[in-house]
Amino acid sequence: MRRTPLERIEYAIIVTTLLAMVVVMLQPILNLVAVSFSDPSRVAGKSGLDIWPSGFSLDVWMLLLQHPNVQRGILNSIFITATATFIGVVGTALMAWGLSRPNLPGRRIIFLLVLVTIVFEPGIIPDYFLMKRMGLLDSYWSVILYKAVNAWYLIILVRFFEEIPEELLEAAELDGANAFQIFFQVVLPLAKPALATIALFYLVFHWNEFFRAMIYLNDQTKYPLQVVLRQFVVEGDKLAIVGADNAANNIGVAQINLKALKAGMIIITILPILAIYPLILKFFTKGTMSGALKG
Repeated sequence: MRRTPLERIEYAIIVTTLLAMVVVMLQPILNLVAVSFSDPSRVAGKSGLDIWPSGFSLDVWMLLLQHPNVQRGILNSIFITATATFIGVVGTALMAWGLSRPNLPGRRIIFLLVLVTIVFEPGIIPDYFLMKRMGLLDSYWSVILYKAVNAWYLIILVRFFEEIPEELLEAAELDGANAFQIFFQVVLPLAKPALATIALFYLVFHWNEFFRAMIYLNDQTKYPLQVVLRQFVVEGDKLAIVGADNAANNIGVAQINLKALKAGMIIITILPILAIYPLILKFFTKGTMSGALKG
């Protein structure tokens, strides 16, 4: 259909606005990339608006990726995030499916208790003493099990499950499917868009978690990448990346600009999320009944 002059103007305004937003959001990331790949001797003269490297050098990336603290941080973050996301998605899906059933005994009371945890969320001190009493301090599980089932995500998934037509469930039951078969073979395939969304929420939440990791974990070899990043970038602890000496590195740290090191470290922490998001994005546009009814 041909657009009217007014619709063309509206379309141009929308596209221009969206492109401007993309530029505003991408510019800081491109600047960090440019700084991290620039020649170390030319980094000091780069401004916050530059998006092209000054020269080209991999010294920063070689230093970061070879450093034990960064390597351990990446592995710790991957383990914590993957395990916590799996537990969160499975636990949220099971609980949401139960709460979405109108014949569940005590459904309203359970829902009320879930809402209470949102309004009156316990603080860090009760959480700390709970982890201590359970013997989870200085353990990966103290970070993994924190908010294993997020109340907000639970409510989102409950509303999604409630949209599944009862006719489909009744048809599966008439075909001889039991409760587990209905959940795993009918409900979960229909819930792929919602599960992907919840998985992305859990993944981003646990990947970016650093505050409780700093409190619950005393062993620095268990620190996730975000804690290493905070030590170096926010607290200015150069030893977190540079180390007490250069024995473990083939590159002279004195020749590496700390501004470039910080830029490279930030890129390393945000790169996994940027890489995973497009893979999950395709599920966002699918509806509840996508693929449910076939001729």
